[in-house]
Amino acid sequence: MKYAEYIREIEIDSLWSGRKHIKWTLNRHVNILSGVNGVGKSTILNKVVTPLMTSHGITQNDNGVTLLLSPEDADAIRFDIIRSFDRPLINHEMTARLDFKIATELDLQLFNLQRRYLDYQVNLGNRIIQMLQSGAPDAAQQAQKLSDGKQKFYEIVDKLFSDTNKHIIRTENEIRFDQMGEVLTPYQLSSGEKQILVILLTVLVEDEQPYVLFMDEPEVSLHIEWQRVLIKSIMNINPNVQLILTTHSPAVIMDGWTDCITEVGEIEVRQNSESK
Repeated sequence: MKYAEYIREIEIDSLWSGRKHIKWTLNRHVNILSGVNGVGKSTILNKVVTPLMTSHGITQNDNGVTLLLSPEDADAIRFDIIRSFDRPLINHEMTARLDFKIATELDLQLFNLQRRYLDYQVNLGNRIIQMLQSGAPDAAQQAQKLSDGKQKFYEIVDKLFSDTNKHIIRTENEIRFDQMGEVLTPYQLSSGEKQILVILLTVLVEDEQPYVLFMDEPEVSLHIEWQRVLIKSIMNINPNVQLILTTHSPAVIMDGWTDCITEVGEIEVRQNSESK
């Protein structure tokens, strides 16, 4: 199995009962799909993500979806998908087994990310130890560089949460916050705080590897300033990520990303007579 660095092109045949054909050439880093409500942004995203989820990232070019990858001989993709909703969970089986209540879908995402964060910390610690034991002249400097993404994550989250006097407790194994002496879990945050934490923690635990992050309207529940710095924050934590996202928000793209916008109508390359 060889993982791709990014997706070069998405082609979707027979979309909407065969009435439309999509061909979207992608940027290495940031790709923003825009359009009015109902034009099909989320449909296009889901059409790509669903087969990747069922095949665990192994590309099979089926279900009418063809992905051109870089490098060309890659046959798998590291990816994550973030959908911005905070609906209540009803009778979720995990809730009864835990000391706290997982009440919403964002809570469930945070719970799963806490597990990934622990794995990330263990793997990072092992790599730092190996580097320090290597005897290389610049071992200490290289070991420090390994944790750059983690430090950037801490700094970005602390800055975003500074208006409410929250900061991440560095000595905890899991994500915890201090707010004027009170310890808070991520499940005690507001919906907007949970959402930005889900996004940035997802980026962090990929550990600066090349991968693709799909996001469907990530601006939901986010303050306009958080929307403005969202893409920049993601790229600072992991410069090797490729973003493929849908949005309605001008704020998401106002900080220098207007050249990355693609309208749905621009990637429709064929429309048969039935759809006219």
